[in-house]
Amino acid sequence: MYFLLTPLLTYLLKDSKGMVDYGNMSLIYAWIAVANIVFTYGMETAYFRFSNQNGVDKNNLYRTSLSSILATTVFLCAIICWFRNPIQQFLQINNHSEYIVWVAVLIGLDTLSAIPFAKLRQENRPIKYAFINLFSIVCNISFIIIFIVYLPRWVDAHPHNAFSIWYKTKDRLGFIILANVFENMIQWFLLFKEWKSFRFKIDVQLWKRLVNYSTPMIVIGLAGMVNEVMDRQFLDKWLPFSVDKNKTILAIYSANYRLAIFISLFIQAFKMAAEPFFFNQSRGKNAPALYARIMKWFVITLAIAFLFTALFLDIWKILIIRSAPYRTGIGVVPVLLLANICLGVYYNLSVWYKLTDKMRMGLYITLIGAAITVAGNYFFIPHFGMYASAWTTFICYCSMMIICYLVGKKYFPVPYRVKKIIAYWAVMLLLYFVRVGVSCISHSLIVELIVGIVLMSLFLLLVFWAEKEEIRAMPQLSRFLKKR
Repeated sequence: MYFLLTPLLTYLLKDSKGMVDYGNMSLIYAWIAVANIVFTYGMETAYFRFSNQNGVDKNNLYRTSLSSILATTVFLCAIICWFRNPIQQFLQINNHSEYIVWVAVLIGLDTLSAIPFAKLRQENRPIKYAFINLFSIVCNISFIIIFIVYLPRWVDAHPHNAFSIWYKTKDRLGFIILANVFENMIQWFLLFKEWKSFRFKIDVQLWKRLVNYSTPMIVIGLAGMVNEVMDRQFLDKWLPFSVDKNKTILAIYSANYRLAIFISLFIQAFKMAAEPFFFNQSRGKNAPALYARIMKWFVITLAIAFLFTALFLDIWKILIIRSAPYRTGIGVVPVLLLANICLGVYYNLSVWYKLTDKMRMGLYITLIGAAITVAGNYFFIPHFGMYASAWTTFICYCSMMIICYLVGKKYFPVPYRVKKIIAYWAVMLLLYFVRVGVSCISHSLIVELIVGIVLMSLFLLLVFWAEKEEIRAMPQLSRFLKKR
């Protein structure tokens, strides 16, 4: 969603005040990501794990999971509202403590949708899942346009209207949050069918089993969020400039981070589909070989996504980042793309500790990553700014990926095609550096487009040649190739 909003927001928030608002927005949504871990406390993963166990009533599992989430969500939202003033002061968002209340509602609605969404994924209903998410995104974009583009004109034409007076007391940051609240309301209503038969009831014995399994996920998730989003908070606090200057740099970093979203989209789609799939297939004799095959094609997909972004970076920055001041941070994008590749592979590798119920091992790996993130940002942000955050993110995810692979070989050996995967990465980087060399010689977008297409085609031809036997064995492609 935030990728689709980037062109709109970088266009609307292009003045100095707007960039500060964008920085505040990035900071708030980083903390929302952290709060989501606490609010859901691994219950989604526990739901998938127990829905595939013999003797577990799925209706009882759904009712217990959702009842638990409902009770804790109400409690946690109340805490956030109670401490809204200290939270607002910590985030430095211009004395608008009501924004914290709106954020609490936003998080609460998002959390209450988690288990119904998990149910859709578990029941293999991707069409409804995708429709609700896409429609919600369209609604969010529409609300932002209404709040920030059209309503100011209406307010100027009706200055003494009660709504106009209220509107003038808020800023663009508040309306971005409010648009997200309305989006989550619509999302929640679209899931009404999954809610309508729900009755609040907790099977205490089942709940204890769920919580016992999911509790390590809280720490894993929190440490993971430190790795994923806390670089925004670190930039805000550890950059040696004024508050507004720090927020401006944070805005530039966050906007360019969105250009790494092509890989993030594949990772997110993989996470949505893979978790229930891996649990469903875990009992099969050929599960390790299947997981290895998935890894190989996943890496190929990520490499294509990397090249699709990096080879045409000067074009993407014009299309996605609609204001020149934000483009000054474009140098962090290739580093963040590589970081997200490592993160995607780590997610794939991490299946072993979920299937073997060794969540504590996953906790240790994630904590190592969190330690690298905190130390790297603390020591290097004052000297290298946003580039310190980008390189620390890469080192963190690369370390987690390597450790997860080495430890996983002991507990859940999978015959990954390591040499072939490394070869694909080497070719990917070689093609990227060829593009960098061409860019040093020519600054023409037309030349970059042509070179990018040629290099991308070379990689695709390499994949087709290296995997031709497996590709020809795929039913749909086999029929297509025979027609050719």
